[in-house]
Amino acid sequence: MTEPLVASLRSVEIGLPDVAAAEAFYTDTWNLTVAARQGSSVYLRGTGADHHLLSLHSSDKAELRMVTFRAASGQALDQVAAQVPLHGGTVLASRADVDEPGGGEAVVVRDPQGRLLRFVWDDVQHAETTDHKDRPVRLAHAVLNSHDVATGLPFYENALGFKLSDRTRIMAFIRIPMKPSGDHHSIALADADNDCLNHIAFVMPSLESVMRGGGRMKDAGYGIEWGPGRHGPGDNAFNYFIGPAGFVIEYTADVEQVNDAYIARGPDDWKWPRGRVDQWGISAPPSARLKEAQRQISFADFLRF
Repeated sequence: MTEPLVASLRSVEIGLPDVAAAEAFYTDTWNLTVAARQGSSVYLRGTGADHHLLSLHSSDKAELRMVTFRAASGQALDQVAAQVPLHGGTVLASRADVDEPGGGEAVVVRDPQGRLLRFVWDDVQHAETTDHKDRPVRLAHAVLNSHDVATGLPFYENALGFKLSDRTRIMAFIRIPMKPSGDHHSIALADADNDCLNHIAFVMPSLESVMRGGGRMKDAGYGIEWGPGRHGPGDNAFNYFIGPAGFVIEYTADVEQVNDAYIARGPDDWKWPRGRVDQWGISAPPSARLKEAQRQISFADFLRF
């Protein structure tokens, strides 16, 4: 594959029992806005071009339904469909029009460890706005737990053309190759005894907005479960929270931009002095509540929706 198949991480689709309560949280507190509705489902956007970053769907339990990427071209959709079965994945829905807000065409696949991924092309995009300095702009990344990172990672590299940016003791950071440069990672696979959602990260306009967002969340009764701090791989600032139905969400900013000249480092290159969990050294470790929440949200069965 000489040309990239994937252009960006677009959105994450979640299911949860109380869509109305989640909508109120994600608009009033998290600061997204409603882009569209379809039946009982709600599609929420940031200030960037993506039609929506998060969609909320009614479900008996909290579940991760799908992670959606924007394909690099219409031809790339066909290439994804051809490549996925060759590397242990399954094509669940062949190229077809998308029957939901945002439109476009899409292919839906399941990776070898059961994650549902959608690749969309020619979807609606918005004019970017600057109406509020504290609104999320776009998604930064989705971190997905893996019971076996060593066998999960090659699918993303070989079937989808992603590249490993860094490997720590507990996580493999994977980027979408972009020119002249792009985010240090759009997906990460976290070493775990499960294949659940670890967290979803939203890019804020600045470090200050990450901090103000943390204050807004605390005012609304959502304590900071980890942060503020600055990660090693990716160099991004962070605040982590547990949102409605137990979904772990992150405000982040200053994500490192890298290109093909970036040299991937290993676990021995990413070690902190005793007592530190980030570059700054001011944050306490992730809370026990956060760690438990990061192992509770599993992928839904595609056949049910």
